[in-house]
Amino acid sequence: MMLISSSRVRRATFVGLVTAVAAACGTKEAPGPLEPSGAVGRVRFVNLITDPARGTVNAILEGVPFGVNLAYTQTTPASLAAPSTAPYASILTGSRTLVLKRTADTNVTVATIGFTITDGQDRTVYATGGAGGGAVSAVVTTDSNPAAAATQARVRLVNLSPAAGTVDAFLTAAGADLAAATPTATSVPNGGASAYLAVAPGTYTLRLVPAGTAPASRAAAVSVTLTGIALAGGTGRTIVVADRSTGGAPAQAFVLTDR
Repeated sequence: MMLISSSRVRRATFVGLVTAVAAACGTKEAPGPLEPSGAVGRVRFVNLITDPARGTVNAILEGVPFGVNLAYTQTTPASLAAPSTAPYASILTGSRTLVLKRTADTNVTVATIGFTITDGQDRTVYATGGAGGGAVSAVVTTDSNPAAAATQARVRLVNLSPAAGTVDAFLTAAGADLAAATPTATSVPNGGASAYLAVAPGTYTLRLVPAGTAPASRAAAVSVTLTGIALAGGTGRTIVVADRSTGGAPAQAFVLTDR
């Protein structure tokens, strides 16, 4: 009979990772070798640290390795090809701690991030800031991931770009006239998130302009453009806006798979 060390058992009570497989409609979960016993939620981590000296990190969740050698915009529990990035990992409910260590020197702690999980809740932990040796902080979002109808996709915007500032977002067909378009989300501040929006399946272009830009001035004021956003029926996506890897403009956007 195989014996399991007491330290390994203690680790298993804190967090159980799952294998996430990208599928056409998003990600699916399969049981992993370590499963938490008790009420659980799910968590994922996104690295947006804008300090090249400390920006590549190892993530340690409740004392268990969660991600290794994560560069700017990379995710864990897995980094997959866009747009199927960042499935979630199961974790016991309660107060939890994520420690980030510099990959090049794991004696250096880049940040310690506390967050809470409730039963059935999905959360995303973003590490942000750090440019010029400044402090690394965290933004933690609560992600709503109900099953979407096959005739709809769910999408929202998370704005983590100080350079972009407060924005109006337009999710449109490619080449659509911004002057005549209705904003998908308005006045989304840095550090904030829009509400989820149900849209028809299709391929979209995201464009961001400073909040309140007059319709006739929108096309000339676009600060971020992301093309080819494929949204299949029944899926959920989060579009993240972030500064460049060393901080500041030009801002960029990328897509996380929620469901």
